Amino acid sequence: MRLFSVMLIAILAGRVHAQNNGFPYGKISLKDVTMPSFAADTSASAVILNEFGEAYFDDIDKEMVFEYHALIKILKAEGLKLGDVSIDLHRQDHRKEYLRSAKASSYNLENGSMKETPLDQKSIHTVKVSEYGDQVKFAIPNVRVGSVIEISYATKSPFIFNFRNWEFQSEIPKIRSEYWATIPGNYLYNITLKGFLKLSKNENVLVKECFTSGGGATADCSRYKWVIDNVPAFIAEDYMTARSNFISMINFELSEIVYFDGRKDRVTKEWKDAEAELRSSDHFGQQLKRGKSIVDGRIDIVLANETDPLVKAQKVYAFIQDWFAWDERNGKYSELGIKKAFDERKGNVGDINLSLVAALRYAGIEADPMVLSTRANGLPTEIHPVLSDFNYVIAKARIGDKDFLLDATDDFLPFGTIPVRCLNGKGRVFAERGSYWYDLKTPVRARRRSLLNMKLESNGIVRGSIERVYTGYDAVDERKQIASAGSHDNYFKQLKADHKAVELTGYTIDNPEDLSQPVKVSLEFEWSCFDNPQALNFLFSPFVFDRISENPFRSNERMYPVDFGSSQERTIMMTFEYPQEYQPAELPAKVGIALPNSTAKYLFDMKNEGNKIIMQSYLTIGKPVFTSDEYHFLKELYAQIVANHQTELLFKKKL
Repeated sequence: MRLFSVMLIAILAGRVHAQNNGFPYGKISLKDVTMPSFAADTSASAVILNEFGEAYFDDIDKEMVFEYHALIKILKAEGLKLGDVSIDLHRQDHRKEYLRSAKASSYNLENGSMKETPLDQKSIHTVKVSEYGDQVKFAIPNVRVGSVIEISYATKSPFIFNFRNWEFQSEIPKIRSEYWATIPGNYLYNITLKGFLKLSKNENVLVKECFTSGGGATADCSRYKWVIDNVPAFIAEDYMTARSNFISMINFELSEIVYFDGRKDRVTKEWKDAEAELRSSDHFGQQLKRGKSIVDGRIDIVLANETDPLVKAQKVYAFIQDWFAWDERNGKYSELGIKKAFDERKGNVGDINLSLVAALRYAGIEADPMVLSTRANGLPTEIHPVLSDFNYVIAKARIGDKDFLLDATDDFLPFGTIPVRCLNGKGRVFAERGSYWYDLKTPVRARRRSLLNMKLESNGIVRGSIERVYTGYDAVDERKQIASAGSHDNYFKQLKADHKAVELTGYTIDNPEDLSQPVKVSLEFEWSCFDNPQALNFLFSPFVFDRISENPFRSNERMYPVDFGSSQERTIMMTFEYPQEYQPAELPAKVGIALPNSTAKYLFDMKNEGNKIIMQSYLTIGKPVFTSDEYHFLKELYAQIVANHQTELLFKKKL
């Protein structure tokens, strides 16, 4: 992330629209229309040939204008959706953004010449999406594979403090993407270039007397010009957090306003200001104060005669976890208020976890709220407080010399475990003595161990059992699967549907509700390995369960980290007993792969003892986050796993 700041010294007024900007509308070359594919990315369904955007302030009503112009080549059927255009418009408190103008065309080669089909203005319509937004929609006519489409529109916005961001990357590649921003002279913005791509052009020029005030005074402004050429498509892959963390874009954050009379409004706060704001907030700090008196009676009953601090904290956590039903809404603030939420026994994240902090404090436990941004929400800004970055709150408890992170919204989380959705960089702890950053790491692993015992009878029927033991985050997930099924029998029916290659004949489930213990699921099964008892040979797959059939890492390159959320373990141990009259033709070689510093490793071994095949397969991911430099090692490791999991053993009848 790169940060640019500029302090300008003028007033918002007058005309600042740049001249000779962008590229002309309707100038389409025959080469563009006849392009069969995009050589730099032959998998692309479409490519943006040219893209230009500009944000500036209108001379008359002083509202922000945003202009957009793009030329797009449709290469495959999947790219046809780009002909359906949606433009988001924000609304709030009787103010709203609106579309000032729009035009679009498709260009196709017909009978050796190029034909333009323009958009009918009557087909443009606006729909209300929510209380806070509208959407302008239109479909460009005559779009087909091979078309070039052109889109040009302008919007106006009264929300001048929210300067228009620009995304260089999208789901399709771009040959060129350019953005101009002309910023009012009395505004200080933190301007951030995010992502991994480098700018092809980065200019900042002072434009003299670009504004005219109501009193006739003139002022200067600053005009930025940014370009990135040959922009690759942004491809969302497995094991990544929010798109906004990695996509290359220009982001604006208003820091300060300077008025002509010398007054200043500091928009970006210091942490002491954020602390004071949350402490005095009726939906945060004040709720913590009231919460102690709301939960006290119940907590006294829960903690009767208990003196051990850790046990007290565990009992308080279990009580809050059981008392509340989460309404699936995130939030760092208490939405209903702790008293109403407590009485109704339901609430959002803020209602529940601020109640948890209050209850822990009442019990004499050192506990503080920690605000964070979930994985889907993106990483929070660290250099200065941006409270709007945070969309979640949990409790941080300190008992003796050990810290515990707690979230009571999930009925299946053991004490000291927070949801994977919260494992995202750092959270900010708001203690009574001040605030500080805290790494959102967890010692809890996602761990699954499978023990298989199988026996092949002479008639070709395999009978056996598998015992799966789930620990850590895998136990959380499996308990949710069991609970969502409604009953153990329904859960077993789901397992039968998921394992159609074999016939499941029985099951047992241990510890489905005891969060302190692993979940154990035992299954009995059978299937027909061969139909003819006199068969001279047969094939057997040792990975009929728990097979990894696809490599999650498919790209040749990856510019952003691989984030598993937590460390992981996958163990498979198998014993396969076969009839004495057969023998395996050949066993696969032993495999041992480890990443540098053993941050991940895969071990595979198979041996024949008497008339038994004994196999061990062990995968461990020792840390949650891997850098892009480690990507190829992970890709190679998973390629080996997939290859091993395709193993089929050939058994031949002894002569």
